[in-house]
Amino acid sequence: MAAPAKRARVGGCSSVAAPCPAPRVARAPLPPSGPGRGHVTSFSPLAAAGPSGGEPRGDAVAGFLRWCAGVGLELSPKVAVTRQGTVAGYGMVALESVQPGELLFAVPRSALLSPHTCSISGLLERERGALQSLSGWVPLLLALLHELQAPASPWSPYIALWPELGRLEHPMFWPEEERLRLLKGTGVPEAVEKDLVNIRSEYYSIVLPFMEAHSDLFSPSVRSLELYRQLVALVMAYSFQEPLEEDDAEKEPNSPLMVPAADILNHIANHNANLEYSADSLRMVATQPIPKGHEIFNTYGQMANWQLIHMYGFAEPYPDNTNDTADIQMVTVRDAALQGTKDETERLLLCERWDFLCKLDMVGEEGAFVIGREEVLTEEELATTLKVLCMSPEEFSAYEEQPGWGEEEREEDGLAIINIPKLQESWRRLLRDSVLLTLQTYATDLKTEQDLLGNKEVYAQLSWREQQALQVRYGQKMILYHLLELTS
Repeated sequence: MAAPAKRARVGGCSSVAAPCPAPRVARAPLPPSGPGRGHVTSFSPLAAAGPSGGEPRGDAVAGFLRWCAGVGLELSPKVAVTRQGTVAGYGMVALESVQPGELLFAVPRSALLSPHTCSISGLLERERGALQSLSGWVPLLLALLHELQAPASPWSPYIALWPELGRLEHPMFWPEEERLRLLKGTGVPEAVEKDLVNIRSEYYSIVLPFMEAHSDLFSPSVRSLELYRQLVALVMAYSFQEPLEEDDAEKEPNSPLMVPAADILNHIANHNANLEYSADSLRMVATQPIPKGHEIFNTYGQMANWQLIHMYGFAEPYPDNTNDTADIQMVTVRDAALQGTKDETERLLLCERWDFLCKLDMVGEEGAFVIGREEVLTEEELATTLKVLCMSPEEFSAYEEQPGWGEEEREEDGLAIINIPKLQESWRRLLRDSVLLTLQTYATDLKTEQDLLGNKEVYAQLSWREQQALQVRYGQKMILYHLLELTS
């Protein structure tokens, strides 16, 4: 499977999350060049360097815009693709004031690059059964592999604007030593390792045999694990996924799509545009007033910095990412509780309670409790875990017979961030001990990182990767230290 392995955000004894589908909006940036870019908050796919052998970037943009006109991709006269006035690389800027609800551009479905629109769509449909995988990405990846090397691909002007695949900044392309040194404790190294194993397995078990069976359609130049890994990162970071209709909530997620023009927009959490899906086209629509000369931003959704760097290769600087989170591994709470046991009998009783929580699908060996700045995203799981692990033997016996016992008794036991100081003392102590154990997993302390962020000259001397990893670590630690204050 090729999709990124995310840490489980909720409980469950099988808590390694299944491979996630492509995000609705995404993009993998290149590191910015030139001085003064240390605090860039978002990035564009139209990076300065073009694909090897491609035409110069200015010509590529002009060629892409001609292609847009030819396929019916309509851009509003109020917007322009440019490097001027953007936070990084190419982006889209308002030439005139734009009001909420105004159409910025519309992409006809025929202009989407997908397994259904590519040059080998018929073959991919006939072989659909053989191309099934946990990720669900294989058909799109094969479509990209084919179009990438097809001499007369109708998608060439669009492909010319892809970033140079060898320069993608996802942590999966960092040396392992650097990844561990910079991101230890964040959960990213573990997620990347799962990705790499899954990508290799998917390539050799499904993708390579398919390309070899259809060697007339796939030249030897694209039969490469490294290229496949790069295209996985491209799909991870640039693809869109159409949301299911409310009535289809039980269905499998839609397959990812490549959406020309939409992947030009840069990202910030406080975005001013949003992609809408209709039967005939995908429409980028303004959601806020956009003054003349201001950049137009899309969003990747509510994503923490660890997810941004894992899937897109960058992080938002603190405190810009209001969706940032910190994880407390579920087993860390168990370990913190075990620290407080006095003898083997108490340890066995606590393990019994943990097993009970596993049976309730509240916890798992690889799951995590997710803490945001203003809320606990896994409130039910964490509240139930704290309650069960802190119960007296008598209370646990009653709860075991009737799960849910006592839930109505204390409203202040709700795990909204503002309610944490009101929790029972035993709950707060266990939560605090869990936070302290979590902080020990990082390779650096908060004071060191505060010093780096507080000294602009020193920060500017850090490498691109060091800067992004620092933002990930610091954002998580600020959430964890806030929890320490609330549980004191």
